Amino acid sequence: MTDTVTNVIPLFALILLGWVLVKTGYLKPAVGDALGEFVFRVAVPVLLFRTIAEATFEGGSPWRIWVAYFGGVAVTWAIAHLVATLFFRRDRRYGVLAGVSSAFANTVFIGLPLVSRIVGDDGLVAISVLLSVHLPVMMVAGSVLMELAERKEGTRPAQSATSLVLGLSRSLVRNPLVIGLVCGALFHLFGVPLQGPAKIVVDQLASVAAPAALVSIGMALVKYGLRGNVAPAMVMSAFKLFLLPACVFLACRLVGLDQNWTTAIVLTSAVPTGVNAWLLANHFNVGHALASSTITMSTMAGVVSVSFWAWLLGA
Repeated sequence: MTDTVTNVIPLFALILLGWVLVKTGYLKPAVGDALGEFVFRVAVPVLLFRTIAEATFEGGSPWRIWVAYFGGVAVTWAIAHLVATLFFRRDRRYGVLAGVSSAFANTVFIGLPLVSRIVGDDGLVAISVLLSVHLPVMMVAGSVLMELAERKEGTRPAQSATSLVLGLSRSLVRNPLVIGLVCGALFHLFGVPLQGPAKIVVDQLASVAAPAALVSIGMALVKYGLRGNVAPAMVMSAFKLFLLPACVFLACRLVGLDQNWTTAIVLTSAVPTGVNAWLLANHFNVGHALASSTITMSTMAGVVSVSFWAWLLGA
């Protein structure tokens, strides 16, 4: 357990460092925004490109990863929605946002560095396979369910199915993570080797991704904070940190995923709620306080939950 905590604490220490740098005024919040943009648009796409381009895919079928992970997401999302609407007596739109907050992991800024440190290259292959569909699946599911909820609640005119699909498609085609994954897949498919000066540049950029991502998410936390809805946020944080990874772990066992890939995606599911919950709340103008508070609470408690799951998995 001591070894596990030793592996996990440095990751969350970098998040804390980013928070302190902005909270004390040593660096301006705009610096954190810029660093986050660099991580999202340059460093992480390059890391994903290198990982897929050089991957061997010996861990098993990608379909097993997707079935195991999204099976856990579906169960957690459904439970969170029911708890929000039946127990906390909120409307369907709030229920959708509760589902997003409990099931949308911060795979890029925290999941990648965590898996890289604890599992290694084999784990990065698994999380890259997951990331190839994670954002499209989660954003499409969240948007479609929110549109359906708005139609039932009658809160505003809903978009047509065509407009929704076209908007999401345009966003995904321009997404740097998708571009990095596709380029890596093309290099892998055609057997193009990474070597020479290009290999050195790619390696240097990829090595920056993990620490920069962790510091940037810490800097971003300053603008979220606890904004109310504390009780629902506590429940959604517990679902995110414990229920989701438990469901994913059981699903991994059911589909027979190998140990390294199981560890990688369970740890990924155990990281705090991602900022995409806040983006959806902003876009649909609902649940801002819930999303903000869940992001903050789950990140604060993340060091404990991640250490627990890493220990349980023998990582």
